[in-house]
Formats: sequence, structure tokens, C-alpha cells
Amino acid sequence: MRIVVLGGGFGGVTTARHLERLLRGNPDVETTLVSRDNFFVLTPLLFESCSGRLELRHCAQPIRAALRRTRFVEATVDDVDVQRQIVRAVVPDHGTYHNLPYDQLVVALGASTNEQLIPGSSHAFTFKTMADALVLRNHLIEQFERADATEDPGTRRGCLTVVIIGGGLVGVELLGELTAFADDVLRFYPRLRRSETRFVLFEAGARVLPEIDEQLAVVARRVLERRGAEIRTATAVRSIEPGRVHIANETIETATIVLAAGIVPNAVAAAIPVVHDQRGRVAVDATLRSRSHTNVWALGDCAAIPAPDGRTYPALAQHAVREARHLAQNIKAVIDGRVPTPFMYEPLGTMASLGHSDAVARVRTLRLTGFVAWWVRRTYYLFQMPRWDRRLRIVLDWTVALFFRPDITKVELRVEREQVRRARELAAARSQSS
Repeated sequence: MRIVVLGGGFGGVTTARHLERLLRGNPDVETTLVSRDNFFVLTPLLFESCSGRLELRHCAQPIRAALRRTRFVEATVDDVDVQRQIVRAVVPDHGTYHNLPYDQLVVALGASTNEQLIPGSSHAFTFKTMADALVLRNHLIEQFERADATEDPGTRRGCLTVVIIGGGLVGVELLGELTAFADDVLRFYPRLRRSETRFVLFEAGARVLPEIDEQLAVVARRVLERRGAEIRTATAVRSIEPGRVHIANETIETATIVLAAGIVPNAVAAAIPVVHDQRGRVAVDATLRSRSHTNVWALGDCAAIPAPDGRTYPALAQHAVREARHLAQNIKAVIDGRVPTPFMYEPLGTMASLGHSDAVARVRTLRLTGFVAWWVRRTYYLFQMPRWDRRLRIVLDWTVALFFRPDITKVELRVEREQVRRARELAAARSQSS
């Protein structure tokens, strides 16, 4: 029996880990996990990694360290042949292909930022990966440096303006962390004042945080507005240009635009020749099994999983973890000749960090705000990290952050040879102009 898991995110890795536990006494089962990265990211911790409160690598876990018996293949899924039951994966830098036959296939490829809703979205930053967090952090620090050095008011205003498009969990949590980051690091820039910074969030819907209790969403908005953030609901962004965001009757000049306005299923998952829903997600029944192919399973952001109320389960980390556990149990049931059972899950609640030791949370029927909600959120996600060595590093980072401000080190992504070449080009351009 060959089981292939596609995707090294939380859903894919959790599925593989539980398959290991459930099938450890069965030597006839071989499990393979395919991922483009050799690590998985605990996405809710990315916000603190961007601001520097958490070392970037500490919000990730090496996949090989999290698995014991599962074969791991670092490659990008290129194609899935459901007729021949073969996954084709490629190593992009080398052009090496892997043909992986399967008897049971698990699709956990996640989703990507939706860049089709707003014209010009390619000019905005996204916030889904570790690379996104590092690039955005470098960019923000560079804008502070430019604003501190310039004498031109227009340039300074653009450098100190941040626009976030999308008022869901990602947009609001990022806004909260970035306002806190600005409060902490401005002491290093004596020529800049906090009143010069501008943070604007646009949400096309009627309110921010549609994933959370409305009462808590109101509290979150008040907290962020007290810090000077502008939150504009029922305001759709018409288009994006380099350095500009256009709404109905206004154009905002800004050097920093972050797109967090929804997700679309991974392109490979949407191209697998199985039944999909209207949004391109793999359509599964209540057991997480494809509606058209009984040996294909799907979970997480790329799957349309029916809930008892007739809707589909939301794309949240807590759901992906429970889906993964249940999917592993259902595959074990199929191997044992039993009937798989439907997935049913009542959410524990929803939490949103607002930066500065502040958050809002709903745990079952209990509403929490402020420091208590922040502590509950951190504790919950800390224990979602599989290994104690990584948990300890996270706790140490958080402890240090309580006593010291985040550093403003900008990690140069160009190697020395590229930096020297760039310097020579600038020198040549100056000599020609003179």
C-alpha cells in the first residue's frame, strides 16, 4: 500500500505524522510526503517574525525532524495522473523528475493569495510564506531609513505610509503587529515622529474580521484606531499601481502595499482531474474523500469540506489539524476494510493578535480581550509546534522581546558579487551623467 501526501503545510505534515502512528505496525504500508520546501510554517507566528519579536526560522519546523518513517521528497508537484495513479514531481533548479505511484493520495497543497480580484495586484506584497515575511520586514526597515534621510516631505510621507488591503484575520493581525513595530523602532530614528506614520486598512465588506464574533471585531477595530490606524470598511480598492492605491474617489501615495484580500486554491490542486467546486477546490464528501475518485483525499485550504450546517468548513489552522487527524484515521479504516466516518468538528473558537500584548479571542462561548486573549493565543499556537526544542526557542524569543525592543537589522538578500556589480553600475551611470 503506497500513500502519497502532497503538501508540506500543517495539514500535510499532520496527516503524515498521524499515519505513522496509526500504521506503525503495518510493514506493507509506505508513506511519502512531497513538498517544495523542507520545512513547514506555523503561519500564525509569521506576524511576529515579520516584526522581529520572533526569530524567523523559529516559526518553522524542518519536515524531516517532524517525521520518523515517512519518506520525504523535496520537489514541486507538476502533475497528477489519476488514471495511472502517478504523481509527477520536479526539482526546479535541477530539472530532475520523480514519478511517485500511489494507492491512496492525500492533497494538502493549500492556497495562494488571490491576485485576480484587483487590477495591479502584482505590485503589492503578499503575506503567506517565510520569504514574504522577510522581504516585507526588509522593505519596511528600508522605508524608515529613507524617510529618516530625506528632506522631501512627499518622499517621507510615502515611505511612512503602509496600506493593507483586506480586513480578515491576516490583514488585521498584520496591521496590529506593524503598528506595534513602528512604536518600538522609532526610537532609533530621532528625525521621525510617530504622528508621521500612517497605516491604512481597506476592507470591501461591512466590517473587519468576518471570521470572528462581531462584538470582538468591534473591540479589535477600536484598539487599532486608538493607535492611529485608519480602517475603512465597505471600501473596495479599484486598482493598484507602483506606489499608488486607487479607491473610488481617492489615490493614496504609498511605498508599501500589502495584499491580504482572500485566497484561491493551489494551482496544482485546482488542475487535478477530479471534481471541484465553483472556486476550484477539490470537492470531497464528509469523509474527506474525493466525490469522483475514492482513492483521492483532500483537506485544508484546497478542499471544499461540507459541514453539518450545509456550508463548508473555513480555511483555518485549527480545522486543518483536525481534518488531518480524521483523514489519517479514515485511510487506516480503508486499509483495514472498514467504512470511513464523516468529519465533524465544532470550532474551539477564533483568535486575532493585535500586537503590543493585545488580542481578541472567543474560546467556545467565552469572549476574551487584552492581555488574557493574547496569552491564550500564544499558548495555543506554541503547543501546535510539534517538537519541544522548537517550542523552547520560541519561548526564549518571546522572553527576550519582553525586555528589549525589536532590532532593525535589514538582511541583505544580494550576495557580495551582486552588490559589487550594482555599485559599479551606479558609478558608471554617475560618470555618464556628469
